[in-house]
Amino acid sequence: MSNLHRPSHTETIMTQVVQPNDTNPLGNLHGGRLMYWMDECSAISATKHSRAIVVTVSVDGVSFKNRIELGSFVTIKANVTRTFRTSMEVFIEVWSENIPKNTKIKCNEAYYTFVALDEHGTPIPVKEIHPETEYEQRLYDGAIRRRQVRLILGGKMKVEDAGELRRLFIKD
Repeated sequence: MSNLHRPSHTETIMTQVVQPNDTNPLGNLHGGRLMYWMDECSAISATKHSRAIVVTVSVDGVSFKNRIELGSFVTIKANVTRTFRTSMEVFIEVWSENIPKNTKIKCNEAYYTFVALDEHGTPIPVKEIHPETEYEQRLYDGAIRRRQVRLILGGKMKVEDAGELRRLFIKD
């Protein structure tokens, strides 16, 4: 077996049933409950990779595309897409399945960022991840630009220092 760390090694799939206490007055899943489940699933994926305690640093682009009804099965799939020095980006996809209606729809996707910590709460380095498929490579390649956007929006990077983003818009 290879010592390379692969996105497939971090795959985490979690399924929940939408219960009455998970819903709003319209009988649809609360967005906050879904985000909690997404955070759990993605944290497990990041932990599989880092073999350490992880904490959520950021969540990007959460949008609720389709409602999720009471009684539906919610399946969340997470994989680490790229690692940086102490952080990891995790891509999450959410599917809703209504068994009686025989429907399955994609409801959501997002990127979560985690930092690995030691037992004292100090960030620790994480191993590099190596994409295997063309799809994983596309997610991996895009991660540097998504990271630069996060850093700019968080005030931790100046736009002029975001080399990958600049190359998209400015030809030197």
